[in-house]
Amino acid sequence: MLFTVSAANAMSKDIVDTAAGAGQFKTLVAAVKAAGLVDTLKGDGPFTVFAPTDEAFAKLPDGTVDDLLKPENKDKLVAILTYHVVPGKIMSGDISGKATEVKTVQGDTLNVDATDGVKVDKAKVVKADIDASNGVIHVIDTVVMPN
Repeated sequence: MLFTVSAANAMSKDIVDTAAGAGQFKTLVAAVKAAGLVDTLKGDGPFTVFAPTDEAFAKLPDGTVDDLLKPENKDKLVAILTYHVVPGKIMSGDISGKATEVKTVQGDTLNVDATDGVKVDKAKVVKADIDASNGVIHVIDTVVMPN
């Protein structure tokens, strides 16, 4: 998996623009647009976003993404996407060696285990600490679902 974004470039861009420019978050960016969350994630923040790659979305059962992108499923899509967002800026060093729960923007809690690598619920963080002007992105290999 290749993820390249220069630190200087990322810091001048917000979370949405950083993700859009990376090239491996096309599904996530499309979902954020369909859910009407672009302005929110371009806001002041700070936010911590656990960002599933296109490959992570591809692991979902066939038709799931297309179904979620339908206007009649907007509330469900918003719930799933906001479950990937935590208020505040949490860097990997802040949680290294710890296992904890963090409250998401959606309202539920994510289990974060940084005792052996970093896992967020059942997703593995494959790239951490991508700085953006309004927060940080941690790339995950699986879409996590609220309870």
